[in-house]
Amino acid sequence: MPKMKAFILACGINRSEDFSPQIRALKRSLHYNLHNFQLYLPVNVPTSFSTQTRKADHIRICLEEDVQCQQITNGLERYRFIHCCLPELDRNDIDISTTFLGKTLLAPLLISSMTGGTEQAGIINRRLAEVAQHYKIAMGVGSQRIAVEKPSVADTFALRKYAPDVLLLANLGAVQFNYKYGLDECLRVVDILEADALILHLNPLQECIQARGDTNFNGLLDKIAELCSKIPVPVIVKEVGNGISAKMAEKLIAAGVTAIDVAGAGGTSWAKVESERAENALQRRLGQTFADWGLPTAECITSIRTVAPKVPLIASGGLRHGLDAAKAIALKADIAGLAMPFLQAAAVGETALCDLADVLIAEITTVLFCTGNATLYQLQNSGSLQKIQT
Repeated sequence: MPKMKAFILACGINRSEDFSPQIRALKRSLHYNLHNFQLYLPVNVPTSFSTQTRKADHIRICLEEDVQCQQITNGLERYRFIHCCLPELDRNDIDISTTFLGKTLLAPLLISSMTGGTEQAGIINRRLAEVAQHYKIAMGVGSQRIAVEKPSVADTFALRKYAPDVLLLANLGAVQFNYKYGLDECLRVVDILEADALILHLNPLQECIQARGDTNFNGLLDKIAELCSKIPVPVIVKEVGNGISAKMAEKLIAAGVTAIDVAGAGGTSWAKVESERAENALQRRLGQTFADWGLPTAECITSIRTVAPKVPLIASGGLRHGLDAAKAIALKADIAGLAMPFLQAAAVGETALCDLADVLIAEITTVLFCTGNATLYQLQNSGSLQKIQT
């Protein structure tokens, strides 16, 4: 079943494994919830290109179809930790807390930007915000352009009441600066979320494939610089799954961007997502051709750290478990972002979200314990991660 396959891929489970009774029960629960959690548009809703319809399509496709990269990986499999057989630590004393953009996180995790703008997306966002608050991890939301276009759905992004202590990240597409957006709209989305920072996402490939995509990226760097000089919150720039090179990171930092989210290739392919909702053969073909386009996440982290060793750096793009997160942090990312695993869990319910967070935290803690490191700083500076020679 496509939606089950997507969930299994997101969680890093091999379909050929002999599943435990717990996993089989989770599969049954997921099957039930995906059919009863009203995520999808009624069949009689006509096709349109509204932002709201697109949001609903994206959720449906990500849950139902296999839209993961197939030929490119996040690159983290090229690294392994050096096992420490005698850690000289009490596992209970390990501290995986960190500080990012002035906020303390009890674990170095970000629920990456996903959705908003529909009733169903509002349910997902509320669930995600509540788990972020419980575990004191960071959370980003999907593009808030829809909240500007249609103020009646702004409450699907009004999450501060559910997450009063959480690092919350607002989100707009940078390309909208060439389509009559500016400082006022950025302030509006920050205000709706009561956000601590603003993400500007860059998605040129997705816009090429998306029906009626916004493809005028001319002069955006100067407009980003202008925004950074005026807006009172930090600006983060992220890709959406194709990665940010060291060269582009240098330009963005010089423009005044506070932090970078690499959002590398190896996870969800938005080219594949858009090909699933293509209205013609050309769009579908483009999505298929560019399904594995981009820079692997690990490559983005290491190259950016070479030119910008101090910039706040988020690793995302194909991270599926705590071992991936720990590798990214050992490569000198500050925190690790995951989207698909959290979306899949949110479709099941609050308990599944808590189970996922518990597992991620336990996996990161186990990496530190089994490499003899008591803190994330030690993990980053102990030489515990080595590149596998091929």
